[in-house]
Amino acid sequence: MLVHEGTSRNIGTDLRLGCTLAAMAGAINVTGFLSVGYYCANMTGNLSALATSLTADGKLALVSCLGLIGAFIGGGVAATLLVNAGHRRGVHAVYACGIVLEGALLAGLGVLAEILPLEQTAWMLAYGLSFLMGLQNATVTHISGARVRTTHMTGMLTDFGIELGQWLEHRHAGETLARVRERLRLHGAIILSFGLGGIGGVALYIRCGVMGLTLMGVTLIVLALPTVVRSMREG
Repeated sequence: MLVHEGTSRNIGTDLRLGCTLAAMAGAINVTGFLSVGYYCANMTGNLSALATSLTADGKLALVSCLGLIGAFIGGGVAATLLVNAGHRRGVHAVYACGIVLEGALLAGLGVLAEILPLEQTAWMLAYGLSFLMGLQNATVTHISGARVRTTHMTGMLTDFGIELGQWLEHRHAGETLARVRERLRLHGAIILSFGLGGIGGVALYIRCGVMGLTLMGVTLIVLALPTVVRSMREG
């Protein structure tokens, strides 16, 4: 799911990729909110808060939102540079490398947030998680040709609504209906995975606190590292 690109991908690889990383993003998003009071995966709310802070003389909120948005964009920039560099060098597992990087940084953030006082790590945690969500979303966007997004559900819900309308319109057209059902399945599964990941993230935070981020990071590494190792062995 972290190697094939473009037309070589099918519904199965997109489902595995989308559901796995959407669940992780949902868990990370709620952990960030429970830890520092900000959603780090969805920038729509932060953009709205940015506009509100301009009218309410909320200088701290303004700086916070700008930082979160900037960090998310920075993650997208980093992912694009990594993917482009990997393509130039013929690294087939470049997307898996991006997820391994995300996992390692996420695990490190969890450890630092656990051992240092919260007042010293709150902004690092908020900006760091936003950066990683930008990194993940851009990586998934590149590999799937923008068919899959995993860190925010507004676009997925919009696509689900569109495909549901298409299903109502073409429910008696065989080939068209099959394609619509395929896309409905993909978008619906990703939305459900994000929600279930959020529930799991709450449970993990109650049990482990911010160290849950470290467990999530290790999980990402375990998922992606075999692809990197296999690619290196195959040359």
